[in-house]
Amino acid sequence: MILDQIDAEVLALAEQSDKDLKEYYDRIDKVCMANSNRILSAFIENRVSYSDFSDINGYGNYDTGRDKLERIFATILGCEDALVRTQIMSGTNALYLTFTALLKHGDTMISLSGKPYDSLQEMVGIIGESSQSLKAYGVKYEQIDLVDNKFDLDAIVKRLAKKDVKLVEIQRSRGYSSRKSLTIDQIEEVIKAIRSVNDEVIIMVDNCYGELVETREPGHVGADVVVGSLMKNLGGGVASSGGYIAGKEKYIHMIAERLTAPGIAKDLGANFNQNNSFFKGIYMAPSAVRSALKTAVFTSYMLEKLGFEGISPTYDEIRTDIIQTITLKTKENLVKFTQGIQSASPVDSYVYVMPAPMPGYPFDEVMASGSFTQGSTIELSADAPVVEPYTLYMQGGLTPEYGKLGIMLALSKMKKEG
Repeated sequence: MILDQIDAEVLALAEQSDKDLKEYYDRIDKVCMANSNRILSAFIENRVSYSDFSDINGYGNYDTGRDKLERIFATILGCEDALVRTQIMSGTNALYLTFTALLKHGDTMISLSGKPYDSLQEMVGIIGESSQSLKAYGVKYEQIDLVDNKFDLDAIVKRLAKKDVKLVEIQRSRGYSSRKSLTIDQIEEVIKAIRSVNDEVIIMVDNCYGELVETREPGHVGADVVVGSLMKNLGGGVASSGGYIAGKEKYIHMIAERLTAPGIAKDLGANFNQNNSFFKGIYMAPSAVRSALKTAVFTSYMLEKLGFEGISPTYDEIRTDIIQTITLKTKENLVKFTQGIQSASPVDSYVYVMPAPMPGYPFDEVMASGSFTQGSTIELSADAPVVEPYTLYMQGGLTPEYGKLGIMLALSKMKKEG
């Protein structure tokens, strides 16, 4: 039994955490209730029925379930329209689809949150020589770095006042960087600043890992396009693939034409018998996100009390995504901690993880992902580039109980092995 393997100090600290963390858990519960209310209301307003779960194959004509699902996603994300499809394989795929639909030769895009996530750098053309990168298509790229984890509003307003930029991109989550993730309040502030000087630029937000962590989404505060993966928050641990793009109707139409073909747009696309899991996933998403957040807060608390440094966010910080980081300083520590997470997984717990190349990433990666859906990051998982300062990025946890058991076992194994 797992509890029999837990170190006595770790177990005692976990029991104490229930008292110390009650205030933070209560805050998470309130957000979950607000988001559950919004989602259940959207289901009822759209008259979801059992027939909407039907398998529509072939071309996918006349899929009323798919249409209702996309209206629900649009409502939840504060947008006019949405594209939610099995054909979108990942968040990276959704981002590339969006960029290539909205940007043409000679256009300029700017990242307002500094250098983008590792897997996007080859897509943009910052690194590599892909013939399919945005750079290869003639798209110009610029970036404006954050200053003290905040948008550089003066630089952004000055640059966008020239009105020669087609699209700006905001990465809500920290990615593989030391900066903090961006809150909805911060995103709202920068959107207001942009609109004070430029009404035309497309404002796109990479929303991965942030959905339902707060009571508002980027669409509620003026984002034109919002992009994410169903392998993360909005899949609720139920969806086994897929991604979403939500936003203004005219942009979703353009992106849908990029996915299918001009003149077809959203009208085609077989659901591969996934409607049920997509509906159920978004329905369960507030609870799954709550569990992931409680697991992250618990992890942060345990690490801090056991003397670890380089923990972000701390357990008492306000959160805007489900990611928890810890800087482990050496390659050996990084690999050992990741192995501890893997050993506490329900699937492939016996696998001995080691650093290895990962498609789309410039460095070797170490990853713990003993999940029911391959690569799911709403399930308890951890990954990191094997480079200094050897920071591990942990996320997920389908229930607080499983999350606590996994973290306690991983920490116990770490203590035992020194």
